[in-house]
Amino acid sequence: MRPRFTVLAALATGIGLGLAGCGQQPAVTSQARQEGLATVSASQADPTSAWAEGYCGAAGSLVRALSTLPSVDPSTLQQASRTSSELMGSVVEGLNRTSAALRSLGPSPVAGGDASRTAAVAQLDGIRVRADDVRHRLDSSTDAEATKTALRDARSSLDELDRLDLLRGLNDVPQLASASSRIPACQELVKQPR
Repeated sequence: MRPRFTVLAALATGIGLGLAGCGQQPAVTSQARQEGLATVSASQADPTSAWAEGYCGAAGSLVRALSTLPSVDPSTLQQASRTSSELMGSVVEGLNRTSAALRSLGPSPVAGGDASRTAAVAQLDGIRVRADDVRHRLDSSTDAEATKTALRDARSSLDELDRLDLLRGLNDVPQLASASSRIPACQELVKQPR
C-alpha cells in the first residue's frame, strides 16, 4: 500500500484552477492499540523492526510536510505563480529532509533493505530536482506562456509525488514487510482515511 498523499490532489487542483482562471500525520495513540495494532518501539525491537521503524518515520516526515503545504492562490496568474513557487519550495524542503532521514538510517540488518532505501532516496532526489527546477522557473518567468508552462509542470510534480510509494521498498523485502506490519508508524502510513 502507498502512503496517503490526499492533500496533493487538492493542491494540484488549486494549481489547475490557477491555470484555468488565468488562461500532518497524527501521532500514534491508544486508539491504535484499540484498533489491534501491536506497538513496537525501536528500543524494544529487534534490529529489523528498529530499522523498519526508522524508515517509516522518514516516510512519515514527508507525509507530514506535504500535509502542511501552503495554499495556491489562483486569483491571478502572478498570484498563482508566486504561491505555487512557495508550495514547490516547501515540497523541496520536505523531500530534502526525508532523503536525509533515510540516508541516516545506517545499514539495513537484512539483505535488500539498503537497495530499497537507495532506490527510494534516488526517487525522492529526482522529484526534488524537478520540483526545484519548476520553482526556479516560476520565480523567473517573465511572460504568461512560460508561467503557464511552469504551473503545469508544478502540477505534474505534485502528481508525481502522489504516485510515490515509499513503502514499496519495505514491502519488497519479506523480513522488513513482516516487521513493518507490527509497527504503528508504518501502519499509520497505509491506513485508509475514514
